[in-house]
Amino acid sequence: MSVTITISDAVKRYGDLTIIPGLSATIKNGEFFTLLGPSGCGKTTLLRMIAGFASVEGGEIKFGEKVINNLPAHKRNIGMVFQNYAIFPHLTVRKNVEYGLKLRKIAKPDIKRRTDEILDVVKITEYQDRSPDRLSGGQQQRVALARAIVILPSVLLMDEPLSNLDAKLRIEMRGAIRDIQKKVGITTVYVTHDQEEALAISDRIAVMYEGVIQQLGTPESIYTRPYNIFVSTFIGHSNLMTGKLTPSHKGYKLSLADGCEMEMDNLIPDIPEGEVLVSVRPEEFTVCETGGINFQVDEKVFLGKYVIYNLSCQSMPELEAQLSQDVGQSERIYSPGETIMLKPNVQKINLFNKDTETSLIQGVVQHSGPEEDETSNEGVE
Repeated sequence: MSVTITISDAVKRYGDLTIIPGLSATIKNGEFFTLLGPSGCGKTTLLRMIAGFASVEGGEIKFGEKVINNLPAHKRNIGMVFQNYAIFPHLTVRKNVEYGLKLRKIAKPDIKRRTDEILDVVKITEYQDRSPDRLSGGQQQRVALARAIVILPSVLLMDEPLSNLDAKLRIEMRGAIRDIQKKVGITTVYVTHDQEEALAISDRIAVMYEGVIQQLGTPESIYTRPYNIFVSTFIGHSNLMTGKLTPSHKGYKLSLADGCEMEMDNLIPDIPEGEVLVSVRPEEFTVCETGGINFQVDEKVFLGKYVIYNLSCQSMPELEAQLSQDVGQSERIYSPGETIMLKPNVQKINLFNKDTETSLIQGVVQHSGPEEDETSNEGVE
């Protein structure tokens, strides 16, 4: 039976080195929960702590109401899918999938029934008599997934499972993993450094850096309303620039380069007048004739449905800007060397305190979800 995972002030140390200083999160029953972050951020370490492969030096981890800190890995009833698949090369597909059931001394009729069911769910029935060396990378990954799920684990743990596949197969397999997880309804913790992958498959994402969850929320909330500068720049591309806030009758007036000004009515109260950091996604610019920021097109990358422009700005020489346009919606395609005036979409852009680098947008929280204690940015200065 699937369970809720509760992590409370979990600490991981190696000697004098603290990898995770005190992390808390609740992973809901049946949720597809992704740990996302750069190499060395602690995401795989946390996964290993949940699995029982790494000790917990402080705090606690619970499956349901049971504390599992000192429970051996083989007694946690977890399924694990590794980066290198870890399937047995001398066994057929069927025998690989049956292996965990035989270890548990399941009755032969039940082994056959459960193996038949899971082979069908992961769509590898036709390959059941093949050896792994006659399978593609994607098919091998399906075998590894079937072997992990067939034992009916309480939790499914996946550590960079698609990193060895080519780009096209990764996209195909991430959809398959998502579909399979929803069919079986198992609580899943998935580790990746691939932002697009995380956005595509997750119910919620925990973005990690230096052992700390920078933001936890749905893919949409993390992308559109990042809690801090790190999340804004790590997830997708952000055009990061400096602006100035002054009080106005609507709330605040934001002043950017080249005399570009806009009224903002979605900011938290009592922000001191002065400089702020402004994040504009490439798709949040609109071409205009007056009142915008002047850019020069340095490079055009045509991607079929979209065109990505790399831009430079004379008034902000340090900015390496990008503009993304839907070919079907834009009036024309620009060429390198052309100048273009752009204005940010005032309802979409994000503002951050220059000192704390946390969001100044109303309602943005660090942790979100019905079972999470929400840490809001209300009153952050």
